[in-house]
Amino acid sequence: MAKITKATKAKNGQSVRIHYKGTLDDGTIFDDSRARDTTLDFELGTSNLIPGFQEAIVGMKKGQTKTFKVECEDAYGQPDPAAVVKIPKEAFPQEHDFSVGDPVMGTSPDGQSMRAVVTSIEEDGFLLDHNHPLAGKDLNFEVELVEIK
Repeated sequence: MAKITKATKAKNGQSVRIHYKGTLDDGTIFDDSRARDTTLDFELGTSNLIPGFQEAIVGMKKGQTKTFKVECEDAYGQPDPAAVVKIPKEAFPQEHDFSVGDPVMGTSPDGQSMRAVVTSIEEDGFLLDHNHPLAGKDLNFEVELVEIK
């Protein structure tokens, strides 16, 4: 007689390997691990991933596919108006020709790398938005739990 074993469910503290596709409500794909041909490997409950994403994976079984939504409050939150700042044009090399929507990289006064998007070009400077690009957006995921280690 074959021995029946209960399928293991993913829980905090376990390392997991997943494939996932992330979309916005309008169907725009913002990330797809299969398109990159690489899984996302992480330890549940201790990773720097958005909490709502990790919580949805807890309880899944190896081989299971799950579709879920992470509301913006459990993802990157609402955009912070204080993260939109005006930077004088002199802070950039003259040969830079920026357009609204362009991503820019820079360094903060304490040496940290910073990413921003040009939201406005004004006479005396650029308005840069340092919010995460997915702030204020609900995120939809389709996840396959490939492995529980």
